[in-house]
Amino acid sequence: MTFELYMLAWTLVLAFVQILAFDMARTGQYGLKWNTGARDEDMPPLSPIANRLQRAQNNLFETLPLFIAAVLIAHVADKNSALTHNGALIYLVGRVVYVPLYAFGVKQIRSLVWLVSTAGLLMIFWAILAT
Repeated sequence: MTFELYMLAWTLVLAFVQILAFDMARTGQYGLKWNTGARDEDMPPLSPIANRLQRAQNNLFETLPLFIAAVLIAHVADKNSALTHNGALIYLVGRVVYVPLYAFGVKQIRSLVWLVSTAGLLMIFWAILAT
């Protein structure tokens, strides 16, 4: 298995962790009875941290399909290189760092980290399309 596929696998682990983190924060606020119920009733707004965890999860899910496709295209087309290797690593590390920054409301640095992870994604695109 290539390094890029390992980075993809770890990114999927991150996605699962983000699902759990948001669910734990939401259940912590609304309670286990709500979580195991039909969830039909209107609930108060989420706490700031739970809300940020949900937005961080949504943000990952916006770029995750692109990352999955890029890594798989690079693999199938035999375009793996130092560029795809570093791009996949930068994407994953950026996404990991992004979660706590978003959860704790660190604004400007969070946005810079998002740009770095996006640059990693663009590196993979470049490796696929430019060679």
